[in-house]
Amino acid sequence: MRIADKSATYVVTLKRTATTRRFTLRVRNATRDVVLTIPQRASIIEARDFAEKHAAWIGERLQKLPHPLPFVDGCIIPLRGIPHIIQHRPGARGTVWVEGVTTAGGPALALCVAGKAEHLGRRVQDYLRTQALADLNVAAGAYAGKLGLTPKRISIRDSKTRWGSCSADGSLNFSWRIVLAPAFVLDYLAAHEVAHMVHLNHSPKFWTLTRRLCAETDRAEAWLDAHGTQLHRYGQKAE
Repeated sequence: MRIADKSATYVVTLKRTATTRRFTLRVRNATRDVVLTIPQRASIIEARDFAEKHAAWIGERLQKLPHPLPFVDGCIIPLRGIPHIIQHRPGARGTVWVEGVTTAGGPALALCVAGKAEHLGRRVQDYLRTQALADLNVAAGAYAGKLGLTPKRISIRDSKTRWGSCSADGSLNFSWRIVLAPAFVLDYLAAHEVAHMVHLNHSPKFWTLTRRLCAETDRAEAWLDAHGTQLHRYGQKAE
């Protein structure tokens, strides 16, 4: 559904649920879209009227979203919380690697990318996914080992709503973007999902186990609450 506000037009996705009793409008940071949840029996006319009345609010919220930062030459991105500048090295051999460089601001770390420019974004994301999986294999494996457990599988995704998940069979899934955060945040997330292998809920027992495994639990939760949304801006195409 499209609605207009002055010179701007916004796309609003409708979501019907049986349990919803009122209209709920959200601007999602990770996906940069607008969702209107409506009761099962609500009409499209009612939904459009509600959205149009809140068009100015939608515009304000969209304007406040973090600007996308595509993976391009010269872009600065965090890797384990440490800034790295992307440098395209078209004549070099290899794929992606890290090396120390000297910039106008002094010594820095560069994420060097070989190959053609059109492949740069994909190569950077592939590298980050590989780094995330390697770090999470080590962290989750260590925490599971303390409990005498072994994850059935550890995999990487690009989830927009969760940083991690644990299935009933012990398979652990993580967002690759967590490797952009400081190392203690990734470490906590690994402990969080391993704790779900014992308690598949967020009960007091679950949180007790998570804090026993990872002393940085509260600090990492606070970091994600304050900065987690920003991680979704990296690698997105500029609008």
